[in-house]
Amino acid sequence: MKATKGRRRFIDYPRQGREGPRRWLPSWRQWLGTFSLGIICLAGLFALVYANVDIPNENELAGREATVYYWADGSQMVSVGAVNRQNITLDKVPDSVENSVIAAENATFYSDAGVSIQGIGRAVVNMISGEDTQGGSTITQQYVKNTYLSQDQTVTRKLKEFIISLKVSNQKSKREILRGYLNTSWFGRGSYGIQAAAHAYYGIDADKLNPSQGAMLAAVLKGSEQYDPGLSKANHERAVERWSWILDRQVTTGKMTEQERAKYREFPEPRALSKPTSQAGQIGYLIDIANKFIKAGTGLTDKDLARGGYRIHTTFDKQRTRRLEKAVNDVRRQNLDPKKRAADTFVEVGAASVRPKDGAIVALYGGTDATRHFSNNADTTAVPAGSAFKPFVLAAALQQQVDRPEVDDEARPVDRQKWFGDLTGALMNAENPPFVQAGQRIGLERIRDVAVAAGLREESMARLEQTFPLGTSAPSAIRMASAYTTFTNGGLHADPYAVTKMTYGGKKLPGFNRTGPEQVLDAGVAQQVSGALEGLGWRTLGIPGGKPVQQPVAAGLTEPGDRMKSAWFIGSAPAAGLLPGSGPGTGSGSWDGIRPDQAPGAGDGSEPTTAVTMFRNKPGAPELLPMNGVGGPKTGLGTTLPPKIWSAYQEAS
Repeated sequence: MKATKGRRRFIDYPRQGREGPRRWLPSWRQWLGTFSLGIICLAGLFALVYANVDIPNENELAGREATVYYWADGSQMVSVGAVNRQNITLDKVPDSVENSVIAAENATFYSDAGVSIQGIGRAVVNMISGEDTQGGSTITQQYVKNTYLSQDQTVTRKLKEFIISLKVSNQKSKREILRGYLNTSWFGRGSYGIQAAAHAYYGIDADKLNPSQGAMLAAVLKGSEQYDPGLSKANHERAVERWSWILDRQVTTGKMTEQERAKYREFPEPRALSKPTSQAGQIGYLIDIANKFIKAGTGLTDKDLARGGYRIHTTFDKQRTRRLEKAVNDVRRQNLDPKKRAADTFVEVGAASVRPKDGAIVALYGGTDATRHFSNNADTTAVPAGSAFKPFVLAAALQQQVDRPEVDDEARPVDRQKWFGDLTGALMNAENPPFVQAGQRIGLERIRDVAVAAGLREESMARLEQTFPLGTSAPSAIRMASAYTTFTNGGLHADPYAVTKMTYGGKKLPGFNRTGPEQVLDAGVAQQVSGALEGLGWRTLGIPGGKPVQQPVAAGLTEPGDRMKSAWFIGSAPAAGLLPGSGPGTGSGSWDGIRPDQAPGAGDGSEPTTAVTMFRNKPGAPELLPMNGVGGPKTGLGTTLPPKIWSAYQEAS
């Protein structure tokens, strides 16, 4: 039968006249046609999106809502903001400042098309791979993001940024764009725009900035959390390096002569950090802690938070916070007199209360006033724990015997009660050698691991040297209170937290779901340690119905063998106002088969554990000052004052 030639198909696919896999392999014409069609579709889509994306109102940023923080009972704590920003014209900005910003952020600003294809592509690739998307944007793109868009790192937002940047570049002059960028950029310290930044860092108007100061402000545009020199020593080093580079860069680009550059060899130190008056007293410290937990849980930055509009519900108890502040103020007033005693100068106090059952931070004391003393004493990691660390050594020794009940690391038979008796006696009598020996016998790594599991941060742990068991580590008051809850809570530990809920535009933000407490110590071990601390507490605060002891010795208090740089007291009061520990009893006896809810003081976990630390810190001094003589000769090393603060806090109404 004679074959007939078929009609030619509009799309020859699968391809006629080919056999096997070649039938499914497109021809070069099909490849070219497909590619061309794709380009046409993308161009059409881009044109459609370009036509439908409008440039929003430029002044939207200035009208954004403040961020509101709430107490645990739902009442308003403070409203922060709205946005700290004052628009100025470019004639109020020195040319040297403009040159610094352009040199730092976008050297081709006056010649580019307003967008960076390479930067957009890199950002999209980074988003897909989960890496940092920052960097690579032109000044125009950053201005568009600052003024018109959210800070979300999404492909949709980057596409909008690209399109609006093209429109802005076509409709506005470079000078208008630069003005908008300088007025909307985040410089840190709560300031949007060059005018607010000039006041925040140097206390002057923008038109008074010199080239060196302008280069410093251009440096913090890269990220104030990393480059604000007032935040940390590392920040200062980064800021100096980038400041120097920006000045050198201006010489390279011809915006500054080498002779002028030579005038600026000394870093222009900004003024000290300060808080707005609305954050006076303890409020600024509470916000500081809340923001740290927000940033850790959500990935938001200080820049994001400063844009406003958030509703933040905290764990802070209004009455407890006020009682704690009053207790500190009362004890300071009654016992410290800087005019009479040099030892009473530069005395700092930090304190924190943490609820055992869930880790909620219910109160803290960060310093005299957040508007005058910026450093948060409740969260500092510069104060050695001293003897307050010894209970973790005791816990590590006892826990080892639970894990390896028959022999220790040197394969010697273990006497549980002897271990407990030796270390408890040393704790009561302020003896250091048994704790050094315990470190040698059970291993410093084991002690560190137990302390970290109980709630201390690994980064606050000191070097594993012979003196490590004596408290050379420097945990914060928040973390010490949190870790001691493990002893009073039957070996259960819940990580501390300060924020229960956060909303934006009425919608809850993720990042605040919490897991239940975790068993990190054997319940019997926690009982033994808690019992030992109970006895120590009675000795420190005074036996009920009797007289206070004259020479208090307690875990948490500086001892004669300590480095005399700090005094601590950590206590909880589930029943009778004891040092961490609980109701009546010696804490001795069998420790096998104890459930967490049977441990001394387990209760319902609603009464907080409170850590109080006292130290001397002269601003600018590299090390803490000694505590000798603080409060007069009867206080020894100032060790009687933290227990007084704790007692006053418990008794305050």
